[in-house]
Amino acid sequence: MKLVLKIWRQKNPSSKGEMVSYPVEGIEEDMSFLEMLDVLNEQLNNSGEEPIEFDHDCREGICGACSLMINGRAHGPSSRITACQLHMRSFKDGDTITIEPWRAKAFPVIKDLIVDRSAFDRIQQAGGYISVNTSGNPVDANAIPIEKENADLAFNAATCIGCGACVAACKNASAMLFTSAKISQFALLPQGRVEATERVQNMVRQMDLEGFGNCTNTGACEVECPKGISLENIARMNREYYSASIKG
Repeated sequence: MKLVLKIWRQKNPSSKGEMVSYPVEGIEEDMSFLEMLDVLNEQLNNSGEEPIEFDHDCREGICGACSLMINGRAHGPSSRITACQLHMRSFKDGDTITIEPWRAKAFPVIKDLIVDRSAFDRIQQAGGYISVNTSGNPVDANAIPIEKENADLAFNAATCIGCGACVAACKNASAMLFTSAKISQFALLPQGRVEATERVQNMVRQMDLEGFGNCTNTGACEVECPKGISLENIARMNREYYSASIKG
């Protein structure tokens, strides 16, 4: 398979970037998208050119590091997968593929296709945890009965891998789906109710400080999320936030 790759190249956060076209051949349909980039980088190395910088880690759809905008879609043309799970059988011989980093003010480009997603870390640090007293004789969490519906909803929210596809897909670069997922996974469990008021206020405040946009209910975030995180989490976060605001 022969392809033309139009890739965003940018040396550092302060330099001006541009799209550069690279012909690549010898691509097999069973290769993953990242393996295809590996082939391109090997060709660039052999010709003395600087390879493409892109993020990756597990290559199993677990970590979310492989965040790429592929032909205008977060993680590419297939649904419910990350870029590392995308295979080249989704493309045809002779195709031109456009590859860009996430586009959001809160996700500044570090180099080429790598962006700084530490804004998500700071939102998580603002309240995405529970404080547990481990001294003495604490009650085992498994001993606390939880309704199955709530347990399932909490688990579904917790499947968010923080890849940032929701932000990249949103016309406002909103992080409300990510933030609401991290809030919901605790809001639905008794262990998370103790700090619920403080959690939602702190996390929403940090989200706004990071420069993410507002939600206008377009729904692109849920469509492009590789884990299918539901918009219902945003509604739950809003209820939690309004309740916390009333409590003062």
